[in-house]
Amino acid sequence: MKLKKLICIGLLGVLCAISAVGCGKKESIKTTTKVSSEANTKEASAQVFAMDTYMNLKAYGKNAQKAVDDAKSEIERLDQLWSAVDKNSEIYQLNQKKKMKVSDETLELIEFAKKKSAQSGDAFDISVYPIVELWGFPTQKYRVPSDSEIQSLLKNVDCQKIKINKKTNVVKLEKNMKIDLGGIAKGYTSQRIAKVYKEDGVKSGVISLGGNVQAIGKKIDGSYWKVGIQSPDDTENMIGAYEAADEAVITSGAYERYFEKNGKRYHHIIDPATGKPSEKDLKSVTIISKNGTLSDTLSTTLFVMGKDKAISYWKKHSSEFNIILVDNNDKILISQGIEERFSSENEYQVVKK
Repeated sequence: MKLKKLICIGLLGVLCAISAVGCGKKESIKTTTKVSSEANTKEASAQVFAMDTYMNLKAYGKNAQKAVDDAKSEIERLDQLWSAVDKNSEIYQLNQKKKMKVSDETLELIEFAKKKSAQSGDAFDISVYPIVELWGFPTQKYRVPSDSEIQSLLKNVDCQKIKINKKTNVVKLEKNMKIDLGGIAKGYTSQRIAKVYKEDGVKSGVISLGGNVQAIGKKIDGSYWKVGIQSPDDTENMIGAYEAADEAVITSGAYERYFEKNGKRYHHIIDPATGKPSEKDLKSVTIISKNGTLSDTLSTTLFVMGKDKAISYWKKHSSEFNIILVDNNDKILISQGIEERFSSENEYQVVKK
């Protein structure tokens, strides 16, 4: 029997990431404040639609409401910086102008993306955005482009050609290049919100940004936050659960956004080497790390790499993150070291260093 999906953080303390394909329009933010029955602790929560996904915030403690309010403001600020379709955002403006001064956060993310792209053999590349547009994912006007169309844009995909001046914060793109930080921004945002919580004195909370979950401390009763790992074949079920504390748990999979044409499914994770949806041997990749930006980046990167290369990459960087993989044969693999905090009603294999 599979683990059933639980929609909220409730009596059992299991958080399942709620994701949605957005239309690019922000929705009003809803907030609630109440006193928890556990130790009369104040609890505050909010939901916001930003970065093309539903975000759920929950905080506990005397400053819980302030932490949630500050987190909402930070989400809105970062969303304004990095939207690839909002004409007022830094990324949109950079894509048009090709050279401009950007904020410290934008510079930091672009630099991080370049570094991880180089480490991964270019399995992750923020300059693949024109090809993502070609497939229609940003607008939901989906189409299957011809090989010649893809090849004409592939020659511009190389984020190592992005020039960064740290002294002036000026970023320069190649003439026909466009970038998108969508594969990294939510992880950075969850990490920033965790910092906001702690600055406001909140030591217990949880943040769900689509498929991204960030745990702040433990639950107020001292137990771990249980994060459901979604089944890539059935969005109503989980393949297991991970007990998290002060960690980001981020999943990428072919099930998140896709369209079907002539009986074939095309998902949104584009392989920079082919310009087409990645067709390796993984259905989903979950990355667990103290660093939300790293988790977000690597969940996409390892998916594109495929199982063998993903495992090899983890072995080289095992001190930085852990993995939960589901391959095309529905085999579950988890990295050595998280066995005590991972549970599943399915069989799984532990990958050793």
